[in-house]
Amino acid sequence: MNKRTKKLLGSIFRYLAATVTVAVGFYVLLALFFSTEEEKRLQQENDLYTAYYPELREKERLLTDVVRGLEVKDDALYRQIFQTEAPSVDALTAADMISFSDSLSENFFLSYSASKSESLMRMAGNVEDSFGEIFRALAARKDTVPPLALPLKGMSYVQTGASVGQRHNPLYKVDMNHGGIDLVAPQGSPVFASADGVVRSVTRSNKGLGNVVEVDHRNGYRTRYALLGEISVSQGRSVKRGQKIGTVGISSTTFAPHLHYEVIRGDEVQDPVHYLFSSVSPEEYARMLYLAVSTRQSLD
Repeated sequence: MNKRTKKLLGSIFRYLAATVTVAVGFYVLLALFFSTEEEKRLQQENDLYTAYYPELREKERLLTDVVRGLEVKDDALYRQIFQTEAPSVDALTAADMISFSDSLSENFFLSYSASKSESLMRMAGNVEDSFGEIFRALAARKDTVPPLALPLKGMSYVQTGASVGQRHNPLYKVDMNHGGIDLVAPQGSPVFASADGVVRSVTRSNKGLGNVVEVDHRNGYRTRYALLGEISVSQGRSVKRGQKIGTVGISSTTFAPHLHYEVIRGDEVQDPVHYLFSSVSPEEYARMLYLAVSTRQSLD
């Protein structure tokens, strides 16, 4: 290879090296200072996730608190209904019995069955005594009210909101006492009297519970219908069960259109859901009861 050829190849090699160096330099500059549309989109998503991460963590914490509260309320509900502690999971499961049943003696099965039978008999006795006490109390009281009708016709259990107790207020963002039950319905839906009675008071207001109709059933019980839109009755007027008394409304202090419904005996606020069982099927009532107890946030 002569000198001229070597010189030509060297020039070509230097040219290629310079071209590659310039190309790499341009690529680095573009990568550092310019982004493709896909990179921009991914970066925007990352920024969005970073901004929402604290909020998601807070929601996770709130959900955890709600689940724990539901567990506590479920245990309390079990004690209230059955007058005993909620049962714990039996350490001796069916799988355990099958796995080592060959090694268990006949005496073990007899004693285990006797223990379970005795426990069930005690629970049955408690239930029977509770029913007897309820019947005696009902027979002695003169201010009983018959099961109330639903104030909204054709209502489904999914329309049941928070009931009586400490609930998270949507306006003030704190737990506050909630004196009735929220029944969700479209604005303008008709509201009906739950039982015969006389209109005790009619309140028209833009604050608090807004427009309110209170009906006295003349047996120690009153029902209150709040956050109404229109009012169809006047104070002192007699109303019949199922008679229209107004419509569902909404105000600036409510989360969504709904009826705030209260049941009062004397001066004591009652849980309205306990008086509505005759208007729905047992399955619907069980679902209503669960939603009323478990819903953490009120709508007003």
